[in-house]
Amino acid sequence: MSVPGIGTATATEIVIATNEMKAITDPKKMACHAGVAPFNYQSGSSVRGRPGVSQHARKRLKSLFHLGAMSAIRMKGELQDYYQPVRRCGKVKEGKNKMLVLNAVRNKLIHRVYAVVERGEKYDKNYVSPLA
Repeated sequence: MSVPGIGTATATEIVIATNEMKAITDPKKMACHAGVAPFNYQSGSSVRGRPGVSQHARKRLKSLFHLGAMSAIRMKGELQDYYQPVRRCGKVKEGKNKMLVLNAVRNKLIHRVYAVVERGEKYDKNYVSPLA
């Protein structure tokens, strides 16, 4: 719950959905399970559509991540800077669709939750990677 945008309800639902992080150990699989990961639509070699998310997702988990993402983009921090249409560096300012960017924020939340659990530490907003 130290990750911005993740509250009690979301954390509880993650624990239930992943069987205490034993059933789904990969954040990409969790994003797929929650209906956040986009998939390309392609039929053959000539028919290509817009990428979209799966409709066979765990709806409650997806809605909780949506609310968490909405909360995270309202709080001061890098997720707000990533999203904001007002600032120069925001993805919406670059012309991206708002829901597309919000879906990316949901995906970032999932990856951050898994990183925190893997490290066994609380979320540090000032964390600098030793590789950087």
